[in-house]
Amino acid sequence: MSEYYHPRYSNSKSRRSKPWRVIFVIFLLLLILGGVAVWKSYSVLLDPNVYTGSESEAFINIPTGSNFEDVKKILYDNKLINSKTNFEIVAKLRKYDISVKPGRYRLTDDMGNLDLVRMLRSGNQAPVKVIFNNIRTPEQLAGRISAQIEADSASIISLINNAEFLDSLGVTRNSIFTILIPNTYEFYWNTNARTFLERMKRESEKFWQGSRDKRLEIINLNRHEVITLASIVEKETNMNDEKARVAGVYMNRLKNGWLLEADPTLVFAHGDFEIKRVLNVHKEIESPYNTYKNKGLPPGPIYLPSIASIDAVLNYEQHDYMFFCASDDFSGYHSFAKTLEQHGVNARRYRAALDRRNIR
Repeated sequence: MSEYYHPRYSNSKSRRSKPWRVIFVIFLLLLILGGVAVWKSYSVLLDPNVYTGSESEAFINIPTGSNFEDVKKILYDNKLINSKTNFEIVAKLRKYDISVKPGRYRLTDDMGNLDLVRMLRSGNQAPVKVIFNNIRTPEQLAGRISAQIEADSASIISLINNAEFLDSLGVTRNSIFTILIPNTYEFYWNTNARTFLERMKRESEKFWQGSRDKRLEIINLNRHEVITLASIVEKETNMNDEKARVAGVYMNRLKNGWLLEADPTLVFAHGDFEIKRVLNVHKEIESPYNTYKNKGLPPGPIYLPSIASIDAVLNYEQHDYMFFCASDDFSGYHSFAKTLEQHGVNARRYRAALDRRNIR
């Protein structure tokens, strides 16, 4: 046996190295497990978990007063979430389950749970574009608006009938259209009735200030009177390029103390907005809106006029025409006359054209 061979020494060294190997293996396993946990956490937080179907985006409305269960129902019923468990884990980690905010939210397919929860928790809404036109009555307005924002039609009508609230806006029920300028406005979906009407008051002030208010002084009418006359012009013609001429006819009648004799006011007084032809019997209707019986402008607008009609009144055409009737070619334009005799000829031509088409 060689003098250099020491079995005891070699075995002792081997035994001492084994614990370090075990520790290293355990450490390596923990590292791998930690990596897997991190990867899973990453997946839960950041991997896309929203599915909008064939579209690239989807919108949800979360009503005022909703809780987390309501939000889950909205998301799950619309099949917008792939992994419900992962979404709920992140929602609870971010405490969204106790801080739900109402509104309209835009979801996209690339959204992970963290992005989705952050958006919902912050109340980062997608605004809606509110549009209203072609409206005759406050009830129609309420229905149109309630279809676009959270405020229901009953709450809107309740405020329109609230004299104290209307007084704070400087209008009455008859003049409510004075502060409603048809246009496209951005609102948050969860807007209530009061906020909507107060915003409309501010928008109307912006609309009138400046050149339009100066025109009021020149033509000697106030806002309510302009809107009222514009509502008649709106129903008389769809042709923007002749609205100023129609407005000029009515201004001539007002200045000369004539009855306006505006057929659209009879339709409004009658209440049947579908009638195609105004007859003599309609001229006998007892109503403050019957301009065949009552001088001056009616008590309020008969329609929500467009900006084109409002500006047509503000900048009405100055001429000597006192009469007009629809053209017998059914082009949508009108035939204008300075004398009753000339108007009679135009009117007979139009009535004959109606008869040929059996329009009663």
